Amino acid sequence: MGNFDRVVMKFSNFHKNRKSWFRALFNINTSILPDVWEKAVFFGVISILVSFANQYGFLQGQPALTSLIPTIVLSLLLVFRTNSANDRFWEGRKLWGTITNTLRNLAWQIWVNVKEVTPEDTQRKIDTLKLLTVFAIVTKNHLRGKIGEEEIQPFLSAFHYHQLITSQHLPLQVASYLGEYLYQEYQKHNLNEYQLTSIQNLINILMDMVGGCERILKTPIPYSYSIHLRQLLFLYCVLLPFQCVESLGWATIPFVTIVSYILYGIEAIALEIENPFGTDPNDLPLDQICQTINKNIQDFILNQNRIVNNK
Repeated sequence: MGNFDRVVMKFSNFHKNRKSWFRALFNINTSILPDVWEKAVFFGVISILVSFANQYGFLQGQPALTSLIPTIVLSLLLVFRTNSANDRFWEGRKLWGTITNTLRNLAWQIWVNVKEVTPEDTQRKIDTLKLLTVFAIVTKNHLRGKIGEEEIQPFLSAFHYHQLITSQHLPLQVASYLGEYLYQEYQKHNLNEYQLTSIQNLINILMDMVGGCERILKTPIPYSYSIHLRQLLFLYCVLLPFQCVESLGWATIPFVTIVSYILYGIEAIALEIENPFGTDPNDLPLDQICQTINKNIQDFILNQNRIVNNK
């Protein structure tokens, strides 16, 4: 590649990144603007009233008012709130990363270790690998409080499907299907004791990860803390125009509007990501993760069948 080609490529990448950066500024779908614009406008209106009162001599600036809520205290509360929500988000992502890797390892262990004596053995093995996709899907829907019958039906026999949708805990039920298959293969001497134990340990890891996700889901940040933070935010933003109107004048209006947007935006982000398993744009992409798991397992089955047919 010549120097001219490198310059053209660098300019093209720079132009593309610049367009992406500019487009991101106005991306409303994943922004918290729809959640906080009303609050920002509300405090902007208060700033207008305070600015008018100050302009016509009905009000004098009161800088001491905002000292009732020291900025450092409010900042610490917001930081703690955001860090707590961010920790929950990343813990959820790590748990799902472990689920994905364990399902891949489980697919490999089952295919390599379980012997195939008859064609029926091969078909049972393939049906069991499909259960790994089902496990990911039912775990996702379990965390969202639904079953998702239309998603799991293509991967299950009629018997397993009707039995599964009536279960109280679907991930546990799918794990029991996997354990039942392994025990049957062990009884038929298609699997030895050490292999059985190794694969069972992987299933145990899956259930531990489901338990970790349930812990995040069922242990929300205390509501009293959220209420206390919102009360302080409200008082701070209401009193802010009184502090800065004397020095900023009419510029108080955009200043207070922007500050209130920033502060309430931070609080809204924390609220949105504290439960990372939902369907909001900023939640974990569990649908895409499940699709990736299914694609990996389907490719694995296809490749292994191709290897067997070529022998």
